[in-house]
Amino acid sequence: MIAPPDMRRLLGWMTTFFVAMAFLESAVVVYLRALFYPEGFEFPIVPMHGILVTTEVFREFATLIMLLAPGALVTRSALERFAWFCFGFGVWDIFYYVWLKVLLDWPSSLMTFDLLFLIPVPWVGPVWAPCVISIGLILLALVILRGRSKGVVHLVDTRAWVLLITGAVIMIGSFVVDPWMNAFDLVALHANGSDSTDLGTNSGYVPTAYPWPIFLVGAMVAMAGLTRVHRKGCLVR
Repeated sequence: MIAPPDMRRLLGWMTTFFVAMAFLESAVVVYLRALFYPEGFEFPIVPMHGILVTTEVFREFATLIMLLAPGALVTRSALERFAWFCFGFGVWDIFYYVWLKVLLDWPSSLMTFDLLFLIPVPWVGPVWAPCVISIGLILLALVILRGRSKGVVHLVDTRAWVLLITGAVIMIGSFVVDPWMNAFDLVALHANGSDSTDLGTNSGYVPTAYPWPIFLVGAMVAMAGLTRVHRKGCLVR
């Protein structure tokens, strides 16, 4: 069990690590945009050579591993590792946009659309949406870590897991439904669908509307799960 002073120290170092990690992530994006979007990033996406798309996908896998590793180093509890992953993801994602704003003065607003993720298909949505999710992940992590430090063993029960997972799936669905309906997939990110040297735009996909009602439903379901975890953690003083 982690004592409160150790928890405060860990939170400080974890936050520092994930903020620095966010800078590295944003630096890669700065380089990519200098190469492919010298006039500024916007849709439609400029296709890249196949090796670059593959590299980007594996870079995202590597990012997920880096988000998982710190928690695995400080605790053997699967729930606490999950909490540290949530905390790391939230801090990293928010500061990714903070650093892009500092370095590129982008996004121009929270309504700006971004290519959020590539695994297993492209995710597209306005910047505010992943930021809302990140705030929720940080809150969930802090609730779990606080509850565990108070000795609550069964902090997240089956109903809470169902609510949290269902909410997450619905919110993710809000990011992939429009790209899916418009046939915007990983193939569209390749130059002419191959390793061609022609890097002209071969996908005309431009997001114009975001299905925010779907996101709102998912957020409400996930919030119900977070509330349940919080109430259970408050039962032990």
